[in-house]
Amino acid sequence: MTTYSAVWRDATFRVLLGTRTLSILADTLRIVALSLLVYAATDSPALAALAYGIGFLPQLLGASVLGALSDRVRPRRLIALGYLAEAAVAISLAVAPLPVWASLLLVAAGALLTPVFMGAQNALVAEVLTGDAYVLGRSLSNMASSLAQLVGMAGAGVAVAALGGRRAMLLAALGHVIAAVWTRLGLTDHAPKPGPRTGLAAASWRGNAALLRERTVRRLLLVQWLPPAFITGAEALMVPFAATRGLPASVAGWLLAAIPMGMIAGNLVVGRWVSPAVRERLVAPLIALMGLPCLAFVAPVPWPVLAAALTVVGVGFAFGLGVQAEFRDALPPDGRGQAFGLLSTGLMTAQGLLPALAGLLAEGLRPGLVVGLLGGATLLCALGAAPGFVRDRGGRSWCRDEA
Repeated sequence: MTTYSAVWRDATFRVLLGTRTLSILADTLRIVALSLLVYAATDSPALAALAYGIGFLPQLLGASVLGALSDRVRPRRLIALGYLAEAAVAISLAVAPLPVWASLLLVAAGALLTPVFMGAQNALVAEVLTGDAYVLGRSLSNMASSLAQLVGMAGAGVAVAALGGRRAMLLAALGHVIAAVWTRLGLTDHAPKPGPRTGLAAASWRGNAALLRERTVRRLLLVQWLPPAFITGAEALMVPFAATRGLPASVAGWLLAAIPMGMIAGNLVVGRWVSPAVRERLVAPLIALMGLPCLAFVAPVPWPVLAAALTVVGVGFAFGLGVQAEFRDALPPDGRGQAFGLLSTGLMTAQGLLPALAGLLAEGLRPGLVVGLLGGATLLCALGAAPGFVRDRGGRSWCRDEA
């Protein structure tokens, strides 16, 4: 069985993992600092929340018109430029006296490029890691991302308090610059994929449409988009849930920290000690494990029990390890970058929309009830991911069926 140490020995993967983890830390710091600055300038919770999530929805436009770039430009160059673009946004926010609307527009413009260089990153991982090593590589990436988010959220508050919002954003920019230099110096140069070089926007539209028309790819995309989106909507209600229950504000922090902790544990256990065939059979049960504990929020359950339930929810995120290898195998070799960009874009878009929809529902219903409803929606996703959906009886993927 492939081990984490074997995956770690791949130099390209180490660079991609390290730079992406550093970028997540830096981006978390920038997001928190901008949200606090916007709230201080406007005293508006709505604008502060918009500043927190403004980078999600523009990715949909970026994937639609720029997605084909992921397969047209050398990955090392594209990834490094992506980190430099993020650094430029952070520096502009820190040093330029921009009004709030211009700051938000700048962040949205920078987010247009995110699916392009994210697609290039993920396609390069799929190229250098073969077989089960790819799944373990994704498992390591998931754990590193969760840990980076935990550390980033905790460290961002400390950094902003110690340095101020604008200096904290300069620190975030430094993190992105280091990631860009690390990529340029540490990553082996890979040639772009061969293929037609028609108009970029037209090629992006056609590529995305072709992927979504293919039944196997579409189902694998949806199963990776919907359950995390529903759970993100539930996460967004932890602060109002704690408030309506009369719990201290610190309790919301414990509840929010529970899911990333569960994600780390789930990815470690399922990635290291579960065989590839069993991972595929566990897709539906693990999705159910994400939804079922959310039903506890409907009842007057003590908050430590709810924190434990959310930890179990986080464990269920390991379902993705049973999907990712087949998703990779189902993609056309000359369009993997765009496909991975579409995957991340759909996930970010859904995770941007669901918290807003959950908040609207919570205006008329108890937050705990809305969390339970979102858990029920996740359980429906588990029904759609019935055993055998990942691979057909012959173990074939779309790409092989076409051959």
